Amino acid sequence: MVSGPVRSNQGVLSGRHSLDNSPPNPRPCPAFLGSPAPPAGLVHNHPNQPQLRLNLSQCPVFLGSPTPPAGLGNSHPNQPQLQPKTGTGLSVPYNQNLQRGIYDKMMITIMGRVKPNAKQFTVNFLRGKDIAFHLNSRFNEGGKQAVVRNTKVGEHWGKEERHTQGGFPFMAGQSFEMKILVTSGEFKVAVNGAQLFEFKHRVRELNQIDRINILYDVILISINVDTIP
Repeated sequence: MVSGPVRSNQGVLSGRHSLDNSPPNPRPCPAFLGSPAPPAGLVHNHPNQPQLRLNLSQCPVFLGSPTPPAGLGNSHPNQPQLQPKTGTGLSVPYNQNLQRGIYDKMMITIMGRVKPNAKQFTVNFLRGKDIAFHLNSRFNEGGKQAVVRNTKVGEHWGKEERHTQGGFPFMAGQSFEMKILVTSGEFKVAVNGAQLFEFKHRVRELNQIDRINILYDVILISINVDTIP
């Protein structure tokens, strides 16, 4: 399956993109990336979903990070704060520009809901026309489900990666929280509180990977871009 850049009406976005700018009302969480239910979001959920909030300073570490993610609300110094957006959701195809590219300890949180009868949805990290990181969740590929990862450079796809920890994490019609942590060597991805896989950087010039692109059968609730300590 080939995916490429898709234009949308989204503007230049770097930092926190949410649906509500109401003041937070934090409370302790029992676990981070470990509770049976998805951890609460950093912003209000879709109007049809209950409001969920999280005090990250009281949660354990994320995906093996050496320090707790207490500063997830702090944007990278080179990334301006993203202004909140009100409405019922974010349009798909979705594009978010990252003015300084990606960097070590950058974390992207995607809150969304899979459409009923979904066939697939895709998250791409782009460098120009190249796809530095292609994450394609397939709901029925010959009767099977798979989360496929790959890179496309110069119109050529690389070797696919498919193994996941704990199986396929998405359900048609159900909400999810995906966290993508960038390190100096790889992407680490967790869904609904469980680490899913790691993907080694194939495009090493991280500062050139400057756009996030989301496509197909998903309803986007919010996208947050943060920096962990």
